[in-house]
Amino acid sequence: MAINKESNGYIILFSTVLVLVTAVVLVTIFGATNPAFKVNQELEKKQNILQAVKIDVDRTAAAAEFEKSVQKAFAINPEGKVMTNDFDEVFKIDLAKELRKKDVSTQMFPVYEIVKDGKTYFVVGMRGKGLWDAIWGYVSIEGDYNTIFGAVFDHKSETPGLGAEIKEKWFQAQFDGKKISDPQGQFVSVSVIKKGTAPVSDYNVDGVSGGTLTSNGLHDMLHMFLGAFAKYGETVKVPEPVKIEPVVADSLATDSLQVSAQQDSLITNENTNR
Repeated sequence: MAINKESNGYIILFSTVLVLVTAVVLVTIFGATNPAFKVNQELEKKQNILQAVKIDVDRTAAAAEFEKSVQKAFAINPEGKVMTNDFDEVFKIDLAKELRKKDVSTQMFPVYEIVKDGKTYFVVGMRGKGLWDAIWGYVSIEGDYNTIFGAVFDHKSETPGLGAEIKEKWFQAQFDGKKISDPQGQFVSVSVIKKGTAPVSDYNVDGVSGGTLTSNGLHDMLHMFLGAFAKYGETVKVPEPVKIEPVVADSLATDSLQVSAQQDSLITNENTNR
C-alpha cells in the first residue's frame, strides 16, 4: 500500500520525527561541547580577575598564573561579614543568583586576595544591571583597603559605541588610584558621573557619552559591592601605631635635683671633716 505523502497524518508524523531527530542531535552536540565551554568560561573568569591587578596572560596560561597569584578567596555579605573561606565555593558563586536572594544578609560576594610584586591586593567581583541586560566586573583594592589599583568591566548586550564602552581600557583606566573612603575613613564609593558635571576628584570618574543608563547601573553596582568591601575592611584593618613623644624633664625639676645633689655633697663633706 502506497503512503500518501500529502495526507495530514503523514505530514504530522514526518514533522514529529524531524523534531525528535533534531532534538537528539542538539542534545548530543551540547553534551559533547558543554565541558569545553565551561572550561573556557572558567579560564576567562580567571583572566579577568588577574587583569584587575594588571596581570595580562593569554587563556592557556591563565590557570597556572591564577593558582600562583591568588593566595586565598572568601565571600562577604553586604554588611562585610565573611560568609565562607572555601576557595572552590567562592569561585563558583553565581552573582545573578545571589542578587535574587530575598534575604540579603545571606548574599555572598566573592573577594580574591592576590599577591603581586610583594604587595597584597583584594579583587572584588561584582554584578549589576545596564541598559539592556547584565553588566559585571572585578575591581582590585590595595592593601590599605581604600585605593583602587585596577578595574575590569564587561557586559552582555550594551549598545556598541555607547554603554559598551565600559569594557574599553581607556574607560577602565580612570579608576586607577581612586579612593572608596574619605580621609576620615567614611565610605563614599566612586561615582560615575556625566563629564563636566563635577570637578575631577579621587571619588569620581566620567561616565560613557550617550550611555547614561549604563553609567547609572555601573555607579549603583560599585556602590553596592565596594560598600560591602569597605565594611569588611573596617573589621580587619590594623590601626596605625600611636607615636609616643619622648618626655622632656621639666627644667625646674631638673634644677631641684641638681640643688638636692649639691646639698647631699656638702653634708657628706661636713661629715668627713668631723
